[in-house]
Amino acid sequence: MELEEGEVPVSPSGQYLNSAALSFTVLAVLEFEVPVDDLNITQLVQDMFISSNPRFSAIMTGEKNEVKRWKQVQVQVEHHVKTPKFPQGKSPEFYDKCLEEYISDLAIDPLPQTRPLWEVHVIKYETSNAAATLILKLHHALGDGYTLIGLLISTFQRADNPSLPLTFPSLRSSSKSYGNSSSIFRVVPRVLRGIINTVMDFGTSILKKEDDRTPIRSANERLEIAPRNTTTITFSLDTIKQIKSSLSVTINDVIMGIVLYGSRMYMEEESFESRNANSSALVVFNTRNIGRYKSVNEMVKPNAKKLWGNQFTLSHLPIPKLSDAGDSSNPLTFIRKVHKTMERKKSSSAVYLTASLIESVRKIRGAEVAAKLIRNTLKNSSIALSNLIGPVEQMALQNHPVKGFFFTVAGVPVSTGVAIVSYNGKLRVAITSEKGYIDADKFKSCILKAFDMICKTTIGV
Repeated sequence: MELEEGEVPVSPSGQYLNSAALSFTVLAVLEFEVPVDDLNITQLVQDMFISSNPRFSAIMTGEKNEVKRWKQVQVQVEHHVKTPKFPQGKSPEFYDKCLEEYISDLAIDPLPQTRPLWEVHVIKYETSNAAATLILKLHHALGDGYTLIGLLISTFQRADNPSLPLTFPSLRSSSKSYGNSSSIFRVVPRVLRGIINTVMDFGTSILKKEDDRTPIRSANERLEIAPRNTTTITFSLDTIKQIKSSLSVTINDVIMGIVLYGSRMYMEEESFESRNANSSALVVFNTRNIGRYKSVNEMVKPNAKKLWGNQFTLSHLPIPKLSDAGDSSNPLTFIRKVHKTMERKKSSSAVYLTASLIESVRKIRGAEVAAKLIRNTLKNSSIALSNLIGPVEQMALQNHPVKGFFFTVAGVPVSTGVAIVSYNGKLRVAITSEKGYIDADKFKSCILKAFDMICKTTIGV
């Protein structure tokens, strides 16, 4: 392949994430405590995008069967910054609906391929959650959630003390102590167990049967462009940690258990037969071997090039059936079943084999075939589930404190998407659901009911 001046090859993941079969977009929604009329958006664009990485000043070129390239272009900021106009003088509840419709339209409106693949949307109307809202729309080919947090680290400051860096919990789970781990009587069984789990999980991944049609999975073949409802739920991180300690599980186990238990309850309420339906969530795993987030400056250093971009893989998590999880009034059996499955997957290398398989398909058959493989894997699932660890402290942008933060991923061919992020002592769950098929308010109510039941059963509140 001959490259023209100013061109670089697109990464393998970038090629199949921006293809005829797949086109994912990340919507990061930042809710501000104060109005943003005096926010310097031009400076934000310069700091967050143009100065951070050449990809934000490039377009993707190349025919369908060619290796795509990033080609540098002149960025016209006015084409990337949008400030929508809503009716004036309305209530925050009115603007809640306006914002929800705006996000729904934004999710299905493709980014033009003739300019760099990002936009900034400034909503200057007061909603129930914020005095103003900023939406960052980034094509997934530019990078994943890890990259997004790196951009925030590099652009936002701590609200309480701008001179100090934002801090984050460790990205690695604390390892379990096995005593004398060098003992052959301990090592061999763990290795054998890991091999067996890897074979089983990898086989399940590549031979995954299509989930049953249920109230959370429709027959729509073009779900990536289907209109969506977006609702969010905010949980106290301290409460989640109390549940975690009570059940001796992880925070991820707790929140995934809540979401999946609530999903199963919604299915049962909508259709009793679906309580025994075969359903699964496709969980996104970060494959970076790191212990913390890094700033953009750190990610683009010559010895750290692999940190930028997309480094994730997918794994199926069966949604336990209420009939298998014991009495539906006691969700603990259900939660522990989720925990057990996740623990087994931690001793498996199937997620890395799956990533290697996708890359092998790309090399042999091309990016479009690899993209179709990923799309079919997603399409056969009921829920797409991803999560991020956000800052411990409150963020601020140009002295404008950020009250709340959540994200969604658009363009995923599933009826139900769930994205989870921690921020400033809160856990925010964003739910995107197929409009006209899933009752978004009822689905949210079922997840809240699952949370309440788990709280009462574990910590008595």
